[in-house]
Amino acid sequence: MNLLNKKFIKNKTKNYLSILHKINLSFEFFPPSQIDLNQFFWSSIKKLISLNPSFMSVTYGANNGNKDNTYSFIKKLQSFTKIDSVPHMTCVHENKIQLEKLALKYWNSGVKHILALRGDYPKKNIKTQMYAKDLVILLKNIANFKISVAAYPEIHPEAKSLQSDLMYLKDKIDSGAHQAITQFFFDIDNFLRFRDRCLGIGIKEKIIPGICPIKDFDQVYKFCLLSNIYVPNWIKDLYLKSNQTLAEKNKIGFQLAINMIQSLYKEGIKDFHIYTLNKSDFIYSICRHL
Repeated sequence: MNLLNKKFIKNKTKNYLSILHKINLSFEFFPPSQIDLNQFFWSSIKKLISLNPSFMSVTYGANNGNKDNTYSFIKKLQSFTKIDSVPHMTCVHENKIQLEKLALKYWNSGVKHILALRGDYPKKNIKTQMYAKDLVILLKNIANFKISVAAYPEIHPEAKSLQSDLMYLKDKIDSGAHQAITQFFFDIDNFLRFRDRCLGIGIKEKIIPGICPIKDFDQVYKFCLLSNIYVPNWIKDLYLKSNQTLAEKNKIGFQLAINMIQSLYKEGIKDFHIYTLNKSDFIYSICRHL
């Protein structure tokens, strides 16, 4: 039985002491299809802004069609709030000239923090010319960006080994990244072991755990299968009971996210990156109960 399982079983009806003002939250969004017309979306964003997050990141995905919307969404966020707006940048689809132009465009627009990623290959068996480490170096040559990079507590699906994956993370940090944000996970023990391994190879920069509250289990589980994310059987069982209503399933996701953050806080973690999947009201409700 892992740490989260013990905490969930023991504390699922327990009222915690509030930690909301003792931790730093950040939120990830993907650009909505109609940035200016979706008023409900922006009213939900406003609630999350009231929590004073450290930053709000915006995904950049050439494969899913939101690539061109990222810059527009970042500009909208900048006009909507003074909270640090952080665009994702990927390099697998772009050449250096395009990346340099985009980086300079962001810098001149007041964006000083970038989440630097390789991105997904457009097709299998195609070798990319740039990796996240190369993008970090490119960005640092453009301007003095603050740079976050990705980390994988349960190993990147394409990694040759646990150790090679760790060393690649260290290369990204040593190349100029300021911190790492992890892929989301559901096994706290795996994250804590990962944190210890990072320290063991000399990574002293902040490792921020990624948390993905479950509102739609099928949606999240598909992401898990694609990204090699371990979902403990006891969590699967919670969602696969045939007699559960949607409200009951939402309550499980609500309590599970709270327990994860509370448990990690007790292990000394003070920063959390929340993958919202644009379900801002659900995320706000969770955060208010931390």
